[in-house]
Amino acid sequence: MKPEIKQIKVRKILDSRGDFSFECEIHGDSFLGRTSAPSGASVGKFEAVSYPGSVDASIKFAKSNVIPKLIGVDVREQKKIDSLLREADGTDNFSNFGGNAAIAVSIACAKASANLQGKQLFEILGKGRWFPLPLSKIIGGGKHAVNSCDIQEFLVFPSNAKNLYPALQANVSVHKKIKEKLKKRGVTLGRDDESGWVVKLKSEEALEMLSEACREASSETGLKVDIGLDLAASSLFENDKYVYNVDERKLDRGEQIDFVLELIKKFKLSYVEDGVHEDDFEGFAELTAKAGKCLICGDDLFVTNKSRLETGVKMHACNSLIIKPNQIGTLTQVAETVNYAKENGYACIASHRSGETCDSSISHVAVAFDCKMLKTNVVGGERNAKFNEIVRIGESIGKWL
Repeated sequence: MKPEIKQIKVRKILDSRGDFSFECEIHGDSFLGRTSAPSGASVGKFEAVSYPGSVDASIKFAKSNVIPKLIGVDVREQKKIDSLLREADGTDNFSNFGGNAAIAVSIACAKASANLQGKQLFEILGKGRWFPLPLSKIIGGGKHAVNSCDIQEFLVFPSNAKNLYPALQANVSVHKKIKEKLKKRGVTLGRDDESGWVVKLKSEEALEMLSEACREASSETGLKVDIGLDLAASSLFENDKYVYNVDERKLDRGEQIDFVLELIKKFKLSYVEDGVHEDDFEGFAELTAKAGKCLICGDDLFVTNKSRLETGVKMHACNSLIIKPNQIGTLTQVAETVNYAKENGYACIASHRSGETCDSSISHVAVAFDCKMLKTNVVGGERNAKFNEIVRIGESIGKWL
């Protein structure tokens, strides 16, 4: 079987928000790999550029600059392929090709390589063979919703789950319980981009409701259902203040850190993501030092970028990080970041984006790189497609279920 790439097809398809996304197919004599890219709404300023203006521009660039470089390359040589992608783009943030387009090509090549070898994607990416805990949004706000809470994501995860099906059921249970509690309040029900419930509540009101639902779900399932937050604090930051319109708060840096610590203590939070602004390594370090056993996670702070993580490690900022492959553009760079994180004791949380397709590559990334959690929802077809793939992976390994 010849391993050379013979044909590359690129096209645009619709994502979960009705926006166009970049899809790539890699063909050889006896293999095929296909991947479509997600896209974020709450985007960190240090991320790779999503697209150079449009998906159409990425497609045009691929046809003229990328595809000619990859035709004839051994599809098994992932590092070479990813190096050629960066060479074709010619910038350090994929501003010519687009990070979304680049990661679609990178992962499609990896899938094609796996297909050639008669393996699944996770088997050629890494040695992880255990399931990531499901980290799911229950209530949504911020940039993902309108007329909603200030905080972007109110999350849950079953922290002591040993099997996948009960873990998924626990999160589903909380999601359904919040629906019933909101119905009893007589509010109009809606869901945001990531299938979290949209309701205009003050932060502590939402947390009180979520705490009650988690207690009920824990009692029913026997699992410990913990609460987390993604504050997406950079989106709250205006003129050196953190502005909470619903909560009617304007907080300076010290007050923001105190507020987050108060929420951790009062609601026994086990996970806090992006609690301060994406430029504030010192603030993240202070929060990490004072938050006890709570996971303090950097998303916009690190953007799956090893060099930014190196700064975080030196400053003791965070103890975990979000892994979003399209933030950096190639699987090789994702692997470098994950490996460095593990070497320094950081937990990795693989994550969806707000604009998703039914592509489930992130599930294979989460398993292969032994991520502690996979952040996506348990409702919404493009969301639970990821967990359904985790089920299939577990079935093939013979564990988890």
